[in-house]
Order: sequence, then C-alpha cells, then structure tokens
Amino acid sequence: MHILVLSGDEMAAEFRQKFPEGSNGNTYTFLHSRHLIDDQLRPSDIVFDFLLHEEPERLSDYPPGQIVFCQAATKQLAALVRESGIENACTLFGFNGLPTMLNRPVLEMSLYKQSDTEKLHQVCEQLGTEYQVVEDRAGMATPRILCMIINEACYTLQEGTASIQDIDLGMKLGTNYPHGPFEWANAIGIANVYKVLEAMYEDTKEERYKICPLLKTKYLRGETFAV
Repeated sequence: MHILVLSGDEMAAEFRQKFPEGSNGNTYTFLHSRHLIDDQLRPSDIVFDFLLHEEPERLSDYPPGQIVFCQAATKQLAALVRESGIENACTLFGFNGLPTMLNRPVLEMSLYKQSDTEKLHQVCEQLGTEYQVVEDRAGMATPRILCMIINEACYTLQEGTASIQDIDLGMKLGTNYPHGPFEWANAIGIANVYKVLEAMYEDTKEERYKICPLLKTKYLRGETFAV
C-alpha cells in the first residue's frame, strides 16, 4: 500500500516513528505543500492530510472513493465537509494528529460515515495499528481532556496558587501522567492547545472550555511555558 503524507516537518517525523518505512510492506511519499499533490495522488492508496482542516476547500483535491485521513482534533469532519461545499466527498476519516498524540499504540479515529467502519478496520489492519473510534466532534477525546487540564492549570497559575514546576510535579505524582500540564502544553504546542479549546468552546459554549487569559496571551505572543 502506498501512502501520501501531507504535513509539516515535525509531524512527518512523528509519522515515520509511528509507521516506519517498509512496515507491513507500505511505502510513503511526504509532501510539505499542496502544490505537487496532483502528481503524487494517482499512485497513492490512502492519504494522511495534516493540513486539510485549515483548508476545507481542498477537499475537492480528492476524488470520490479516495481514502483520506484528516487531522481532526480541531475540526469536526461534518463541519469540514459542509465548509468545503463538496457533496460527494472522498472516503473521509478523522485522526488525532497533534504533536505527541500520533505515535501511540492506539490511533484515535473518527468517522464521517458510519458505513465506512469496515473499510477503516481494513486500512488500519494494513497500517499495522490498533485504533479507537471516537465521536466526530471538535477535540475528539484525548485532546479534549488534555487541553482542558492545561487550561485549568493556567487558571491555577494565573491566580498565583502554585508555580509551574509545582503544578507539573503534582500532576505527575498524583495521576501518574508522563508529563505535567505545562510540559504537555509546550510539547503539543501552545497554538494547538489554544485552537482545540477555541473549537470546543465554539462547539459547546461551555464555560469549562473558555480559554484562560494567561494561555491566550502565551498564544498571541508565541511564547512557551518556562518548565
């Protein structure tokens, strides 16, 4: 099976860790721009598109029947299709492709059409990965939980209740998480955390997803947390 991967450098590296070249007989082509996609699409059996959620109109690049995995942590698949204006869309699956969340034993997935359940099983079997289907909603499952924890930690820091180091250490000792919320925020990317929370708040209007001013400031300034 030949796989076309459209992504930035960071996620291309993590993708190679998750799906090593030659594993299960699969081969890959990596692109960092959409400009050559027409040349590379024809020989490709499936596509992992890390950028499609930011450019819904590009759904027209993919013909009906083409299997496309879309990074869906910040964009509901149903919203993507609606915004694209494409009625007869490709075979579309969502995946959690945020930094640190792709190269895990279980791939977090969502479906645009429930009738594609068996096709997803077949593709993931060929990819050699276990997977878990979650609801087609902004934030999926893991990003929703982690970003909410990070947001709450930002409120705690903003109020002066504890330091970054104390909050991170307390989370790791108390929950046995591999990272504290601020370590995780830096690893995922402040911009990604902000966009997940923004999408979830827009989707639900629930106060628990309202972005902490401290986190918003970090996002706007392009800063990270001093862990």
